[in-house]
Amino acid sequence: MDLVRFLDELPSHPSVALAVVAALSLGAFVLARYGLARWLMRLTSRSATKADDVLMLHVRPYRVAWLAPLLVIYATARFFPDYQDILTKVALFFILWISALTVLSLLTAINTLYESRPSYSGVSIAGYLDIGRLVVLLVALVMSISMITGKSPAVLLAGLGAVAAVLMLIFQNTILALVASIQIAANSLMKEGDFVEVPSYDAVGVVDNISLHTIRVRNSDMTYSTIPTHRMLDVPFRNWRGMTESGGRRIQRALLLDQLSIGFCSIETLRRLQKVDLIAEWTAEKIAQLEAYAQTHGDAYDLPLDGPQVTNLEVFRTYTEAYLRDRPDIHTEELPFLVRTLAPAPTGLPLELYVFTKTTDWAAYEQIQAQILEHLLAAAPTFDLRVFQEPSGLDFQRWQERGRAG
Repeated sequence: MDLVRFLDELPSHPSVALAVVAALSLGAFVLARYGLARWLMRLTSRSATKADDVLMLHVRPYRVAWLAPLLVIYATARFFPDYQDILTKVALFFILWISALTVLSLLTAINTLYESRPSYSGVSIAGYLDIGRLVVLLVALVMSISMITGKSPAVLLAGLGAVAAVLMLIFQNTILALVASIQIAANSLMKEGDFVEVPSYDAVGVVDNISLHTIRVRNSDMTYSTIPTHRMLDVPFRNWRGMTESGGRRIQRALLLDQLSIGFCSIETLRRLQKVDLIAEWTAEKIAQLEAYAQTHGDAYDLPLDGPQVTNLEVFRTYTEAYLRDRPDIHTEELPFLVRTLAPAPTGLPLELYVFTKTTDWAAYEQIQAQILEHLLAAAPTFDLRVFQEPSGLDFQRWQERGRAG
């Protein structure tokens, strides 16, 4: 009864009430900050899991501790009748925004924990969390205005309908970004970690972050390109994720062969090429066919157009295919495998390789591709083929010297 009487008499003694409220507020703050908050920080630092460390880092218990004295001020505002309304509103205002900041930090912590999971597949939820942040800020703003003006939040929200057109104009990019984020996530068009090419924004690299308004791409030269999220539905882009998921990376290169070096192979030439292990059986079969045809037709057999003749290009193409099939780092069954000649051109006859490596790693892929092309360029003369290249100044100089010598 004495405590109740003491509390009832406090409003008539402002100085005593102020001292009591200050002491209670200070005690609540010390208990919350140096007691509860510090205990939570020590507890999380000793735990084996990292999730609570991330939560404490973003939520900031020392900031949340300020809620304790504010709650004391709110509860004891009645001790100051002349200032009760102001104290109540000020306390509620700071309680509201500290709580809002805590919720925003909690959403950030959730995104960090989500993306740090071992099973994270690159599907970002940052866009949805950004929407949550906007909702929290909007609610806090409406509640703040309601406290200041003394009007019901329902009245304020009803009044927003009158300015809906203005809000649509102001938040046009946000609405477009929200729709785009939903479509990108629903259709799995892009994930963090994907390698993409966006020519309109000169972006070629790995998707580093997908948020509500922007998509950040770390380019191959280690620069960053920032693309508005809603623009990704309007501009063409290429996502290399399919290549990664397929487990193979395409090699599509052509050797340009001098068409004047292409000709029929004699039996002697084929016997020489029969020493090449990769095509030994194939060459022996061709030699047997030519000899059988020659014996059957006798004097009527007339080189080079009679019989099942073989060109050096056909032998080289067969060797190229056998060489690629013999490599353990090339797909020969699961993905397309093709060695073909393309249409003749002024720069020579293209012999194209259309195959897939068994690795998608960029450096390893380039190494395999270089080894293949270097080998084939060096092997072509063995088959009496010349690789075409445009004449240089040294070629013209040699021709002039031969002309003078002649």
